[in-house]
Amino acid sequence: MPREQLATRLGFLLVAAGCAVGIGNIWRFGYITGQYGGAAFVIIYLIFLALLGFPVMVMEFAIGRAAQKNLAGAMTALQPPGTKWSIYGHIGILGNLILMMFYTTVAGWTLAYLYHSAAGHLMGKTPDELGAFFGGSLLGNPAELTLWVFLVVLIGYLVCALGLKSGVERVGKAMMGGLFIILIVLAVRGVTLPGAAAGLDFYLRPEFENLTWGGVYAAMSQAFFTLSLGIGSMAIFGSYIGKERALAGESVRIIGIDTFVALMAGLIIFSTAFAFGVDPGSGPGLVFITLPNIFN
Repeated sequence: MPREQLATRLGFLLVAAGCAVGIGNIWRFGYITGQYGGAAFVIIYLIFLALLGFPVMVMEFAIGRAAQKNLAGAMTALQPPGTKWSIYGHIGILGNLILMMFYTTVAGWTLAYLYHSAAGHLMGKTPDELGAFFGGSLLGNPAELTLWVFLVVLIGYLVCALGLKSGVERVGKAMMGGLFIILIVLAVRGVTLPGAAAGLDFYLRPEFENLTWGGVYAAMSQAFFTLSLGIGSMAIFGSYIGKERALAGESVRIIGIDTFVALMAGLIIFSTAFAFGVDPGSGPGLVFITLPNIFN
């Protein structure tokens, strides 16, 4: 049976970027940037993207294109005789399973917020009330959270069941296009809020004296996390890159899309946080406290 291929190059770029772009760009990038000093952290993060993220992505693409298999199959096919590099492929698959537990949980929070926002439960709430809702009404209700996590897994299963072209590519293209529109609209709204200038100053003016070694390590971690490196996902996408395409060029485009989303998300989160008096170092709940305010 011939291996299914993506229909278009645009589809490849958006689906591969969609793997990189995600919770790490909007949820995690926002709160760790707030915790580690704003603009100085962002600059270190961009340096790590260029020095570490780019070459590792090219390497993973090369493995995938050479083997035309999944991660475990690629490592088995390419390893020299007598070596055990294939073990890395199986570890990568295990890492994906563990990561799925993390992603489905936070995606479940997001679905819960979508429901509660549509139902009007968040309308008119102050930042303090939103913080209490997130930490109490949502996280304090494991039965509801389990339902949302189940729905996330079900949606993911249904998309994959439709196949590569009809499911993953079609849905990925539509959702990435929608994401770009939402980001641009919210960014314009955020920077025009009264008091947003202080958030832009925090986000765009570097103060390296406030940056700690913990912030440097967090920036390096975020560079790998946001690009989905080290777990084999980019090797899988590499298997769909034709030999006429330069791996470095495809990597630059995907990293560019990923970085655009992360920087736009930071612009939205910090302009809104300062406009509504929310502490930018609020931690994992930061995006769930700031974004409802901008929608209200």
